[in-house]
Amino acid sequence: MDKPFVSKQIFLLHFKHTPIFEQLKVEEALLHTSSDNWCIINEGSSPAIVMGISAKPKEWINLKKMETAPLPLIQRCSGGGTVIVDEETLFVSFIFQKTLFDFPCYPRHILRWSEKFYKVALSIPGFCLCENDYVIGMNKCGGNAQYIKKARFIHHSTFLWDYQEKHMDYLLYPPTTPIYRATRTHSDFLCRLKDHLTSKHDFISYIKQTLSTRYDLSEIDINKIAPILQMPHQQNTKNYIALN
Repeated sequence: MDKPFVSKQIFLLHFKHTPIFEQLKVEEALLHTSSDNWCIINEGSSPAIVMGISAKPKEWINLKKMETAPLPLIQRCSGGGTVIVDEETLFVSFIFQKTLFDFPCYPRHILRWSEKFYKVALSIPGFCLCENDYVIGMNKCGGNAQYIKKARFIHHSTFLWDYQEKHMDYLLYPPTTPIYRATRTHSDFLCRLKDHLTSKHDFISYIKQTLSTRYDLSEIDINKIAPILQMPHQQNTKNYIALN
């Protein structure tokens, strides 16, 4: 019996400085209303804090800091920890049909696929997946989260091109941490991609080039998918109001 046809087409949306809340809403809409494969790249966002769907602000956020200098607090539809993002954060999200792959689309398998993809795309010595983080050596350069449905999944990642030390004051030491962190502070635990790549443009070009060698890649304008985004769908991405 012949195998069913599996489309290798991926549509690419390339945003520049789109607020992370808007990006996450687009992702959730495409996850639930489209059957196509998507990659979303976003170059930076206005400063915001993004929590996993089950996170409690009092466990992750410095509430006193938020009272004196508030930032948007967003809850995404996926799991994972809490991050602060800004204009120097690079975002890459994949929204795929499971049939695109020949492995079971469980979290660990998806993470291993993404690790191999970024190793090829970025060619940074020492880059790998450590527990659930992207690291260079033993320092975190990126994090990720996933939402998996019956036939589709989203895997979205944040990469630290650069970051401001003062922004880390918004985050408490996490209630759960990867073993390799070994109680290190943010400044000792994190690293910057700008110290390993020439430019943001190169980072994005490498992602696009690697996708185009493996799939039928088509870059489109977001205006062309407006009807999809307006379709009724499940919406768990939200601005978080209660801080206790």
